[in-house]
Formats: sequence, C-alpha cells, structure tokens
Amino acid sequence: MREILGRRRRLLSRRNGGRPELLGAALTFAAEWQWPVLPGVAPDPQGRARCGCPDPECTVPGAHPFDPGLLAATTDPRMVRWWWTNRPGAPIVMATGGKAPCAVSLPALGAARALALLDKRGMRLGPVVASPTRWSLLVQPYSMEQLGELLYAKDFVPGSLRFHGEGGYLALPPSETGQGAVRWERAPLPGSASPWVPGVEAVVDAVVDALTRTGVSAPEL
Repeated sequence: MREILGRRRRLLSRRNGGRPELLGAALTFAAEWQWPVLPGVAPDPQGRARCGCPDPECTVPGAHPFDPGLLAATTDPRMVRWWWTNRPGAPIVMATGGKAPCAVSLPALGAARALALLDKRGMRLGPVVASPTRWSLLVQPYSMEQLGELLYAKDFVPGSLRFHGEGGYLALPPSETGQGAVRWERAPLPGSASPWVPGVEAVVDAVVDALTRTGVSAPEL
C-alpha cells in the first residue's frame, strides 16, 4: 500500500521544479479512477489569452475539447498514453457525468469565501478544481431532471453558478490553459479508489447559502 500511495503522489507532483507530468496525471484519472479524459485544444502560442481553436471569441481558451471531440473521452490507458505522448502539453479534459463526477463552478472570489464558510460549518467537500477565474466543486453524477427540480425549488440561485453535468467537460490539473494554470484547491486524498465526492443537492444548498451570506451572489465571469 505504501508503494501505491507513493506512486500516486509522484504522478500528481511536480518534477524537478518544472511542469507537472500531464501524462501521469491523465493515466491516474483514466486508468485508476475511471474518469474518461481526452486532450484539450492547446492555448494559442501567439497569445496566452487566446485559444488554438478556430473560434476567435472562444470563452474557455485552451480548456475544451476540439480534435478529438468530447465523445472520444476514454478510460483506456493505451489511448491516453498515445494522446499525451504525441501531445505532451495538451490540457487534460474530463467528460463529466456518467461514471465520472459532475461539477458546480463559481467565480474564484466567491468560491474562496464560500469554502471558508463551509469549512467553519464542518461540511465535508470533495476535490475542488481551481483556475484563475473559477473554482469547480466536484459532485456525484446527476441528471438534468434532478438538477432542474433542485433549482426550481429554490427562491434564488446566483447567476454566477455554472453546472457541468452529463455531456459537459472540465479541465483538470495540472493543465495549462489560455486563462492560466489549473490546480487543486482541494486535492483528492490518496487511495486505491476513485475519490469521494458529495451529492449535488448538498453542495448547491450550501454554496447558494454561503454566497448569499458573504454578499457574492450577483452574476460574475
């Protein structure tokens, strides 16, 4: 067991003070945790804030699938190894839903305040993915019907919340996108199985309440 935990730490750690090992992380997600992944489109080398895809107004530069498309996401380690051997700098994109986690995302400032409040309350959270502009809380897979009923039952839902469900995607650490590095704000705990994630209802209830209480409830980027 000690050897397994040490291997996972090495796969998710930085090597020689340089960039994290994307291939190692992608293999951990796909082969060990059964999260389907695929390489995202790289940021435009001519402009950090631009995307390498044909859309000049891309809203998620370097953080989305393009070629191959989202339906190509896989847990096959051979395919993952081939992709990142040929595209070693490609962002890691997870197809959300199905057997993989979904996510609830919100602006970074509001997320930091919300997480601080939830920590004080002792709420258990799963992994949290952070980019310079938004943080994403991983949750159990949910259906659109389940999400619709959950949101309909609420008097108010901040316009800054976004939901990554079935048919969606999310860039995972240690990707580098057009908006900056993607990292773990709350890293998955080492273990032999896929990381634990909470249900979407508990997270939405807590986040909506926390955003309202901290005054960060208006629509943001």
